[in-house]
This record gives sequence, structure tokens and C-alpha cells, in this order.
Amino acid sequence: MNSEPTVFLVDDDDAVRASLARLFSASGLHVRSFSRAKEYLAESDVDCPGCLVLDLRMPEIDGLELQAALRNGASSRPIIFLTGHGGVSESVAAMKAGATDFFEKPAEPSELLAAVNRAIALDAQRRAEAVEFADLAHRLAMLTPREREVFERVVAGRLNKQIAYELGVSEKTVKVHRGRVMEKMETRSLAELARLAERLGIGVDAT
Repeated sequence: MNSEPTVFLVDDDDAVRASLARLFSASGLHVRSFSRAKEYLAESDVDCPGCLVLDLRMPEIDGLELQAALRNGASSRPIIFLTGHGGVSESVAAMKAGATDFFEKPAEPSELLAAVNRAIALDAQRRAEAVEFADLAHRLAMLTPREREVFERVVAGRLNKQIAYELGVSEKTVKVHRGRVMEKMETRSLAELARLAERLGIGVDAT
């Protein structure tokens, strides 16, 4: 897997594709070019960070269709549309579907480069958040069913004696489980534990 941020460029116009590749390369960006959407789908390394600069109207699979296919495939790589045939409806459709920018050809080079750098930064942020969430999910999976029950009630604001009553155990047992939850979740305070629970979408009704 290539770990270098890459600009994936998909455009069926050879001259445009070559010109954009030179622009991005001259700015120190790594570029991979494709003349068809299906080539991108077949050869693109989904784990490679970066962004996609995508032409709107292409043979076989157009830009909006490729965007939909990538979204259905859970691809999070940011997409910048660049087209000579863009209308308001296409622009709105692309942005609603998650595109980060939409340019009409010829785009101002400095504006396009700025958009590409923003997209690469966004991709890096998303990937970092995904790694963090996976780590949190792994910690959560290490909890026993009883520890999970205690965890949910602690972050919902229950007192130890309330949790003990609800689970039919002693308050001392709750304290032991609570300590293990804090240890396994790698937290040192209730506030920190609550933040992790919020990230994971965990909690029970405190009523």
C-alpha cells in the first residue's frame, strides 16, 4: 500500500489529464491518472490516502455514477469535480452526494491546488478518526458483559448503589467492575469515560 497522499485523476480528455498531472506534480503531489472510471475502480488502492479529481461527463461511467459507486462501496476519499460541462443541477447533485468542490474548466490553478490540499487534509483527518474509533471499539470489545452493563450505567449518571440494585449485586462488586472498565477503556476520570462513550454511541436512559 502506498502511504503517500495521492491525487487520483480521472478524465477522458488526454490533454486535460496531462495538464492537470503536470500541475499537481509540479506542486510536489503524487499523481495517478486514469482515462476511464472503470480503470480507477479496477486499479485504485482504496487504502491509499489522498483525493479524487473527477471529470463529470465521461464514456461508460460518468462522474456522478462513479461517485455513487464509491459511496456505496464505503469509500471516504474526498472528491473534487472538474468539468467543462457542469450545470447547476450537476453541481448541486455532486455536492449533496459529498463532493468537496466543483470547478468548471479551465479552473484557476491556485484555487484548484488549494482545493486539492484541503481535500487531502480532510482525508487525513477522516483516516485518523477511523483509526481512533477502531481502537475505542477494540477496547470496548474487551469488556465482559457485566462490565459493559456497569459501563453503560456509569456514563448514564447512575450512582454505584443504584447500579448495584439494578444488577442485583453488591456495591463493592460494582466498584470492582467500574475500576476494570476504567482500566480497559484506558481512562482516568468519569468525564473522560463519558466522552469515549459518546464517541461510541453508548449509554442508557438515566431515568
